[in-house]
Amino acid sequence: MLTLSNLSKQYGPKILFRQVSLRMMRGEKMGLVGANGAGKTTLFSILLGEVEEDEGKIEWERGTRIGYLPQESAPTGDETVLELATSTTDELANALKVLRECPDPDSPERLEAQEKFAEHEGFNLEAKAKKILTGLAFHQDDFHKPAHTLSGGWIMRAHLARLLVMEPDLLMLDEPTNHLDLETLGWFQAQVEKFAGSVLTISHDRAFLNSTCTAILGISNRKLYRYPGNFDSFLVQKKEREVQYLAAYRNQQKEIAHHEDFIRRFRAKASKASQAQARIKTLEKMERIDPPEEADATIAFKFPQPPRSGQRVATLQGIRQAYGDHLVYTDLNLEVEKQERIALVGPNGAGKSTLLKILSDLVPIAEGKRELGHNVSVGYFSQQRVEVLDLERSVIDEAMEQTDHSVHEQDARTLLGAFLFRGDDVFKKVKVLSGGEKSRLALVKLLLSPPNFLLLDEPTTHLDMASIDAVIQALRDYTGTLIFVSHDLHFIRALGKRTIRIESGKVTNFAGDYDYYLWKSGSVSAQTGLIEGLRDARPEQARPAENGEKVLSAKEKRRLRSQEREKKKAERGKLEDKVRRMEKEIMELEEEQGACNAELANPDSYNDPAKAKELNSLANRLARHLQQRNYEWEIETEKLLALQAE
Repeated sequence: MLTLSNLSKQYGPKILFRQVSLRMMRGEKMGLVGANGAGKTTLFSILLGEVEEDEGKIEWERGTRIGYLPQESAPTGDETVLELATSTTDELANALKVLRECPDPDSPERLEAQEKFAEHEGFNLEAKAKKILTGLAFHQDDFHKPAHTLSGGWIMRAHLARLLVMEPDLLMLDEPTNHLDLETLGWFQAQVEKFAGSVLTISHDRAFLNSTCTAILGISNRKLYRYPGNFDSFLVQKKEREVQYLAAYRNQQKEIAHHEDFIRRFRAKASKASQAQARIKTLEKMERIDPPEEADATIAFKFPQPPRSGQRVATLQGIRQAYGDHLVYTDLNLEVEKQERIALVGPNGAGKSTLLKILSDLVPIAEGKRELGHNVSVGYFSQQRVEVLDLERSVIDEAMEQTDHSVHEQDARTLLGAFLFRGDDVFKKVKVLSGGEKSRLALVKLLLSPPNFLLLDEPTTHLDMASIDAVIQALRDYTGTLIFVSHDLHFIRALGKRTIRIESGKVTNFAGDYDYYLWKSGSVSAQTGLIEGLRDARPEQARPAENGEKVLSAKEKRRLRSQEREKKKAERGKLEDKVRRMEKEIMELEEEQGACNAELANPDSYNDPAKAKELNSLANRLARHLQQRNYEWEIETEKLLALQAE
């Protein structure tokens, strides 16, 4: 499907890769990994035709369709979420626009659009898109919202839905798991596993690469190496290759030194001059092995340790908390002691992030008591933390803000380097940083001046593997207390010493690490252990109850539920009538089509050319109308089935 032959690319003096070759077959699923700056994104850009290679050749199998998901900032216009998900090609999007805007069913423009729509299987597309959007945690009432009104993460989900609807020959994904919660990640992972086409993905998610990849492409030493198997297999093979590469490099360096020594000693001697010249030619012809790339240095930075707290860090007693009329916790009790490392697991919407906000006093509680222990200072990190950054400061000045005098600027720059702020990047203004860069900067600030009680909500989003390992190392040395939510199994296993499962407002303690939790809870797999329970993911967060706002009583809730049932019953009745009318119309069209086909099958019909032409035109028109009515019937039937299932 794809062949790279002797591909080379460099920017100025920096060579990204030199004469790399690759053959990718249909159905292969590959992960693309390498150090930051190794050329992963550049290789993607070359394959997409956005950047031109310096040397070599790229050959695509004729007709290969590519679907590409950038890391962030995919474009969107005025289309709805559903329209975005179904706009798999420009032709289909234009045809759909005509069908929706043209009122005359028999106009030539609309008839042509119907043919195009049918040609691209458009009549089945909307139902397929709705199913995929639902898998990505959109609800039915989100389908017709303008896509641009959603957050960046949900726009990326809509684009991801478009690619899954499109079913291209090759999916090219750049960090596709960054915008997915745990449940959606599990669903998406299953879709990639059963995807019939090929996949090429850049990802820092080890579990995702292990689950979906049949091979790993590693960029190192300006070469592209192919390793069969998943990411864990790649790590073993890469280590073996590095040992072999280092041995080959050292052997060649010894050989070069031996030749150079001989040339230096005997070049001026007439009796040895011919031998020296021969060795000079040998060195000129020798294909030099590049020096091995230095492994990412282990971050030795020791950030300031927080002041000591009392043994009892936090206590929650009888906590009742709600978002509007949605009750999250009714009788929450929790004790946290000094230096604990607690991982929170459970389905999306169960209350993990809410628990962190309760502990950090960021949401009001209707009832109960929250107490912090002696000398406890709280630090809360989430993706929203970036909103408090000073946009006019430089990266280094913002990182150093509020740090004590024991943190030197060089130490701060070392830690910033681990989070991909290198060289002159530290002098950039915060306002020019991307969302992911701001998130990384906020995390650096927290590590440079840590409180003694850290609450982290998905701290590894937007971090590459080396940066995640840097965070893990920093938090292993941290002497304070830590509670965190993460979907990164590597991160959870590296740090978690106690596991709390949250489901339906109930908190269950497991006095051990994540693997102990899996064993005690009987989870099917490490991934499902994170998300077991009910789902409740929405593009927009529910509004927290304001202080003094009334939480609905059980009687009031029953009354509202009764009204909702009556409303849905009325909706079902209307839909049932509509479906019956559509079924009747379809039967009438089928009868008319049968009569028309019978006349066309009669040889006498062709004695009159004008009549034959009219019959053929009628047959085509009936076929189009029947296809469209069947499509509309499928949509309405799906709505009815969804209502009946509630």
